[in-house]
Amino acid sequence: MSLSSFINLPSMAAALSSIAVTLKPLNCFFSSSNSRLSHHPISAAVFPPSLRFNTFRRCKNITICFVIEDQKQSCPDILTTSRLEKEERKKSERFTYLIAAMMSSFGITSMAIMSVYYRFYWQMKGGEVPVSEMFGTFAFSIGAVVGMEFWARWAHEALWHTSLWNMHESHHKPREGAFELNDVFAIINAVPAIGLLYYGFFNKGLVPGLCFGAGLGITVFGMAYMFVHDGLVHKRFPVGPIANVPYFRKVAAAHQLHHTDKFKGVPYGLFLGPKEVEEVGGKEELEKEISRRIKSYNKVSTS
Repeated sequence: MSLSSFINLPSMAAALSSIAVTLKPLNCFFSSSNSRLSHHPISAAVFPPSLRFNTFRRCKNITICFVIEDQKQSCPDILTTSRLEKEERKKSERFTYLIAAMMSSFGITSMAIMSVYYRFYWQMKGGEVPVSEMFGTFAFSIGAVVGMEFWARWAHEALWHTSLWNMHESHHKPREGAFELNDVFAIINAVPAIGLLYYGFFNKGLVPGLCFGAGLGITVFGMAYMFVHDGLVHKRFPVGPIANVPYFRKVAAAHQLHHTDKFKGVPYGLFLGPKEVEEVGGKEELEKEISRRIKSYNKVSTS
């Protein structure tokens, strides 16, 4: 007995490929002189003449077809769908954070303006203008803005990257959702600002005026930090023309170097970040990052 098989491979069509396997079966041997089917002679009438006079005969071919799906064609579709879903999710997260940022910014700005106006309006009711108090308030406002930059720089390096790393680590990982655990620091910094504003608003005198100015400065710094750090650097919401301001672009590039850890975490500050990078010899890397961000921004704008 012999077995012979042939496999025919047709060319593959768009998404399906067909493999035809043709099996040419056993050659059937029938011998008139040596039959094992029975101990008794078999009558010639049992078999047709074609089997009686031919020693063997070829049976019909058996063809088996396999239909195999071409996985290569479906992979790009899966990847495209996954990418679109990810983009839609990111858009939803940005929109959620944008609404939160706009509401908080509008609310805080309105409250700050109204509190400044009514505080000095009430104090000038008697006809006397508290010049020293007003000067102290505005001076402490500016001082608090500058001081918060140095405070944020120190806290970032000495606290957030050491004992508070469990909270800050969420900021150095891909974000899942619109918010991250690191956002708690914004609330923590808001608590003293609210306390200072409250005390300064409902009390008269130089010290309350200074406290009011300090709370106002912390508030202004927090809003600026949110727009530059969260909006411009990490693109959690669109910032519009802020992205085209040369120094803000430099600030964003410097902070991006902090996330690459090329200079042992430097810069830890935000608005003075470019100066920190240049002090550790990273001016060339800073320029490269600025160029990369400009190209990325232009690519997004033209697409």
